[in-house]
Order: sequence, then structure tokens, then C-alpha cells
Amino acid sequence: MSNITTFDEARDAVQQGMPPSDAAKALVATLSEYEKLWCLDGDAPTWAGLKFLNDDGYHKSVFIGAELDRIGFSGIRFSDGPRGAVVGNATAFPVAMARGATWDLALEERIGDAIGTELRAIGANLTGAVCINLLRHPAWGRAQETYGEDPHHVGEFGAALTRGLQRHVMACVKHFACNSMENARFSVDVAVDDVALHEVFLPHFRRVVDEGVASVMSAYNAVNGEWCGQSHQLLNDVLRNEWGFEGFVISDWILGVRDAGTSLAAGLDIEMPYRMVRQQHLPAALEAGEVTWADVDRSVERVVSTLLRFDQVLTAPSPSEAALGSPEHRALAREVAGRSVLLLRNEAVEGSAVLPIAPSSRVAVFGTLADTVNIGDGGSSDVWDLSCRTVLDGLRSALADVTHDDGTDTERAAASAADADVAIVVVGYTYLDEGEYIGETDSSLFSLFPPADEADVVDRFQGRIEQLPATEKPGRMSDRPRMFSRGGDRDSLRLLPHDVEMIRAVAAANPRTVVVIQAGSAVITSEWSDSVAAIAQAWYGGAEAGAGLADALLGTVNPSARLPFTVPVDEADLPEFDRNATAFTYDRWHGWWRSTRLGIAPAYPFGFGLSYTTFAVGEATAFIEGPTVVARGIVHNTGERDGADVVQVYAELPDADAPARLIGFTRLEVAAGADASFEVVVPLDLLATRNSASKAWNHASGQHRIIIGRFAGDPEATTVDITL
Repeated sequence: MSNITTFDEARDAVQQGMPPSDAAKALVATLSEYEKLWCLDGDAPTWAGLKFLNDDGYHKSVFIGAELDRIGFSGIRFSDGPRGAVVGNATAFPVAMARGATWDLALEERIGDAIGTELRAIGANLTGAVCINLLRHPAWGRAQETYGEDPHHVGEFGAALTRGLQRHVMACVKHFACNSMENARFSVDVAVDDVALHEVFLPHFRRVVDEGVASVMSAYNAVNGEWCGQSHQLLNDVLRNEWGFEGFVISDWILGVRDAGTSLAAGLDIEMPYRMVRQQHLPAALEAGEVTWADVDRSVERVVSTLLRFDQVLTAPSPSEAALGSPEHRALAREVAGRSVLLLRNEAVEGSAVLPIAPSSRVAVFGTLADTVNIGDGGSSDVWDLSCRTVLDGLRSALADVTHDDGTDTERAAASAADADVAIVVVGYTYLDEGEYIGETDSSLFSLFPPADEADVVDRFQGRIEQLPATEKPGRMSDRPRMFSRGGDRDSLRLLPHDVEMIRAVAAANPRTVVVIQAGSAVITSEWSDSVAAIAQAWYGGAEAGAGLADALLGTVNPSARLPFTVPVDEADLPEFDRNATAFTYDRWHGWWRSTRLGIAPAYPFGFGLSYTTFAVGEATAFIEGPTVVARGIVHNTGERDGADVVQVYAELPDADAPARLIGFTRLEVAAGADASFEVVVPLDLLATRNSASKAWNHASGQHRIIIGRFAGDPEATTVDITL
């Protein structure tokens, strides 16, 4: 093997044809034991790092790991990014759930490209932007960070974001796995059988791994009795041996590693972000034979090898900081905000639908959220965008006659509504109601922290902090607590009682009332929905939320968003959820599968959404072609406006007890009165079933029913039986 002693020499060797893994192995062989151990955790000291974190450090600097100056190895430079770069004053895009509602993979890839550009501009080379845990229950506090309840839909969006990001940085997919409870994330053990694990809770991760993602972040929770950060089953048996993942695994932040030796032997490569558990305990674990130096070498080689594979991307010229909040990215944020607005209801009043709103209308807007920058969670996905436009900002830019009432006095609100042509009530949640939870945890976890920091590591860290450029904290955050918010899992799926009272008062005074919901997932509307003419879910819409919403409400953008989850009529329609659980069981039945299995009619089904025009799917068929199922047909725009529709392809398997599957979808722009043909090609692998006995996959066989429609349970869908 070549004599490689620096990262530049390893880079040269790869450019001359040496496999990155071989070059990494040669380089790592020259490192001292201290240097190797240095690469197995973040480079920051624990206590000084926590102080910096509490001083908004997450938004001021990337987090560095495995940097080795002697050999010229820069290591990893991590910044988060589910809705934009969290370091610096970047562009706040709509949250991932809003983007999942677009069902537009090309659009999500563009978002990834924009976020990746801004990440490179602030000095990051790795981002935790790809959050794809399934929305098992809408009470999950971090629902907004993922794309929905269905593994195929979520996986395709995660892959699209990864493609865009990895033009500029390495992407890290998280949180692996079964992480969809927030308050209990540090203590819960999720029991899940092999079939449910592989058919429901892992396919989207495998999809992103197949896309070539650089890194995987383990979850805090345990799965089947093993903490995810030291799960041999997940990190070794599944991720590497079964899926062939060649990148590196990092822990979730601070409390993601419980045992130094066990985590390393299981396949976790870097403990992030501090010198914490491994710095204290790994040398003793090596001495005791609990883990070997071969394990150490293997992890360091993975990190070096991955950076060598991405060297061409990471050594490309970095964009300037002018990329942050650039006009192009703000235009994209507005486009996505408008395209993500989901129209759930639009009834006619006196012969005409309430939406879209005529530009000449007198519009009265109600609710405190209408005049509040409400871009989502205040935790690790927060973005310090300095230029955010509220709903009121957007409507006032688009309409000449707009009034606003905060709605605290319902009698006053009703009087104001009666004088308007259209009333818009903005309701929902904020970072205080749902989001990342940093609250009370198991007191035993404090034993993981070191008694003190290493003095030389603190000196190096403080020197780096002193050289950081200034980052301006948005004035809108002046009343927030330092560090992360404590929203956690929701304690209700309904609007606050005062919001419901305000809706009813305004709707009673003005039949042309539109309710706009800001939230990260499903909100139960059944107690008030029949009293209003129109309902739109506007999510947490990012910096251009107001302008994007105005575009949709006025018809500049014809709504084409579709639900990425099922909206129930009642909480009893959902699976059990216990945000304080220490043990919990996941099965195959949540979301649209549960509704179908139990015959429960949802308020709004998965994949549903209205438009200002109408569509019909015709001439649909499905057939086997080589190793694929092909679904073809025509979408007819039967209305008077140009618009876009989403065709969804589902499959019912021969096993009547197995859940059906979404296996493909496509979004089509169709002019008014025109037709557009579609073709969805589905690899037969998507119909395979898990064999729990052999821990392998059974190829699809027997009769399958292919369903081509516009939402789950569409009564007008076309069904075609095929035999494999």
C-alpha cells in the first residue's frame, strides 16, 4: 500500500485511481493512538461547549469533529438545516412537512440545492437537514421536520433533498430509527417486530442510503432493548451488512452515546458534538478488551474515506455569504410557501366559491398569529432569518383594503367581520406548542458528563470562538429563552378554545370566512369546520409565508398541495400515543393504513387536496414491464383554470392482512380544459415483503391490485389486477 501520511497525499492517490477506502486505510495507519481517538468524537469541550450552546452558539458556528491539523484533515463541520442553514442569517424556507405537501420532488431538490449553497457559504461541509422519521401520530412535537406518515413518500422526499444538498455538502439522514416521540426520546424503548421495522419504519432510510447519503445520525431512543447509538442490529446488521452503507455514523447531540465501547463496537463512528463519554471511558474500554483498536481504525477510516469520496464537492469554490437570503433564494422560499398551501375546504356562498379572493375585496384578518412571525420550532432546526414576512404583510402587499383585529374580543371581531367582503382567521400553534423538547430528563443521564474539561481543548475552543464573525439575532426572538425551546409533543390535536370561539364568532358574522391553520401536522377541525366556507393549512411557511399565502388565497398560485398525512375526525381514530412512555410498541398500522383497516372515515384522507379547478383521471391502466410495474393514464383538467394534480399509485398485496402501499406518484401541470399523460414506473422491489424468519425479503408474487387515483381511498380510482 502506498506511503500516505497526509490528507493531500490521500487525495492525490484517489485522483490517480486508488479506491478512497484504501487511501483512508493507508493514512489512518500512520496516525498516533491519540489522533485516532481524537477522531471519534466532536472536537469541542463539554462544559465550555454547553456554555457556548446556551449563548446561542448553535447559530453562530459550525460544530467540528475529527479535525487533525498535523495531516491537513479538516474533519467534519456540521450545521443543521431542515428548513435552512441554522448558522448565520440564512433563508428560512417552509418546514419539511409543508414541502412534503407539495408532492413535488423537483421542487424539493431545488430547496436542497439552495440550502446546500448557504451551508457552504457559512463554512459547513455536513448537514443534518434530512429528517425522515415517520409521522406515526400527529401529536409528535417534531412532525414539522419530516415529510409525512408514509415511508415511500417520505423516502422520495428525503432522497430529493439529499440530491440537492450533496451538490455542495455532505448530507446526514436522521434519526435512525423509530424516533417519533419527543418528550420521551431520551428514555423510551420502542418494541417493533422485524416486519413492521423493515416494511414501515426503515424503507425511507434505505431509500436515502441508496441515494448515496454521506452520513447517518443515530436516534436517542432505544429499539428492541438497545439504545440506537449502540445498536448492533441497526448500525451493523441492517445499515452496513444488509444495505451496504459506506459512510459514517454520528450520534445525536450530547446524550446520543450511553457507553463508549459498546457504541464503537456497534458501528457508531463519531460522538457529537463534544469530548464527553468516549473521552472519559474509551481508553479503559480498550484496555479491558471491550473494544479493539481495529474497531477504532475502522471508524476513523470511514470518516476519512467519506470525505475523500466527497472531495470534489467539498473543494469546489465556496459561495460568498451573499448567498444567505439572496433574492433568488427568497423567491424560491415564496414559491414553496405558495405551493405548499393546502386547500381543505372551499364552499360556495351565494353561488360562488369563497376562494380565490378578488383583488378588489375588503378583507378583515383576525388572530394574533396573522401579525406574528411564526416559522416553526425554536430548536435545532431554527433559522435566524432577518427578513420574515407575516400573513398580514403578505395580504397588505397584495390587497388595497386590509384590516386586522387580534381577535381577543370576539364581539369586536364579529363587528369587524360583518363589514368585510371576506374574513380570514389565522389560528394554530407556535414553537411553544410543538417542537424539539429540552426539558426534564432522567437524572441518571447526568452521570454521562465529564467532571471537567481538558484545559488545552478549552483553550483551542475559546480561540476559535473569538474569531467567529458576528451573527445578528433577529429582534423577534428577544423574548425567547436561551438555548432551545421546550415545545415538545402536543397535548392536544385541537385548536385552543379561544381560537374556536373566534372562528365561530367571525363565521357567524360573515359567511365568507376563511380559516388559515399554522401547524406542523394534523389539526382536528370537526368541531367547527362546518361553520366556515373555506379552510387552508399553511404550515410554518418560512420567511415568505405571508406572500406565499397571499399568492394562494388570491389565485396567483392555484393550490396543488396534497395531504402528506391523514386528518382524523377525532382523537379516538388514531393509534395510542404516550409522550411520557418508557416502553412502547410500534406496529404496521397508523395513518391511512389504520383508517382503511378499521373502516374509519377520516376528515381528510392522505393525499387529498382541493384546487381552484377540477380534475379527472382517465384511461388509466397498469401492467408488468420487465422488473417494473408501469401505471399510465391521462389527467383531464375539467375546469376553467390552469392547475396541477397529483396522481398516486397504490398497491394491495396478496396477503389480505398486510397494509396496502403507496408505490408511486407524479405531479402534472395541466392547462384549463386540456389533458396531460402520465407514466409512473414502479420497481418490483417496492412490492417485496419481509420474511421475519430468514430476516430477508421475499420477492413479490401472486395477484396484486394496483390502484390509480388522486388520494387514498379515492372512490373514482382505477383498479387493475396484475399477477407476478
